[in-house]
Amino acid sequence: MALLCAVVFAAVVIARLPAEWVIPVNRGPASCTGVEGSVWNGSCAGLAWGATPIGDVSWSVRPLRLLIGRLAAHVNLTRDSAHASADVEIGFGGRLTAHGLVGDLPLDAALLPGFPQNLYGHAHLELALAQVEHGVITQLEGRIEARDLEDRGQGNTALGSYLVTFPGGPGEPSGKLRDLEGPLALEGTLRLTRQPGFELQGFIAPRRGAPPALVNDIRLFGAPDAAGRRPFSIAGTF
Repeated sequence: MALLCAVVFAAVVIARLPAEWVIPVNRGPASCTGVEGSVWNGSCAGLAWGATPIGDVSWSVRPLRLLIGRLAAHVNLTRDSAHASADVEIGFGGRLTAHGLVGDLPLDAALLPGFPQNLYGHAHLELALAQVEHGVITQLEGRIEARDLEDRGQGNTALGSYLVTFPGGPGEPSGKLRDLEGPLALEGTLRLTRQPGFELQGFIAPRRGAPPALVNDIRLFGAPDAAGRRPFSIAGTF
């Protein structure tokens, strides 16, 4: 009887374990400015990784997945006007898998280090599956929209909106890219490589009324085909 009571007591303690006992506040490589709730259902305000701010995070852990060696939870992330939610699972070997990822975020260098300084807009994500292994995106299934892109370098130049759809499947993630609206007609493919990096190629053409600066920039891609489209190919690493 004493053993049973001890087991019950331990289970209650674990179930109600305050998140602030486990998650560091204002210390360590990953820290929060404030923590509420338990390790099973809780929230972390002002999450930061080192000097990089992440945002406010809340979670609801699915404890039964622990029985097969996986940490799974429904996670919500908010930072200023950016927000995202997904069912996230971490398995052996550091593989991170997200299902039902839905998010909206502004596209600017202040939020996304390495993003072009003069390019602004916002993105909308609807991904049935996203998988990352050792910092490399290995699977994607769903759609990503880049909306109302604008070059604020020398004057404000509207660049339009674009959509890339990933069908999923084995191999490096590869998606179909096309314009949704704007001064440029574009279609092509975007492949995410294991460096990690990307390869983007396709055809582009200015629409009637496109800004002269854009028309001149497109001429750098070479001679147009019979339909007035010019081939382009861009590659890079992260």
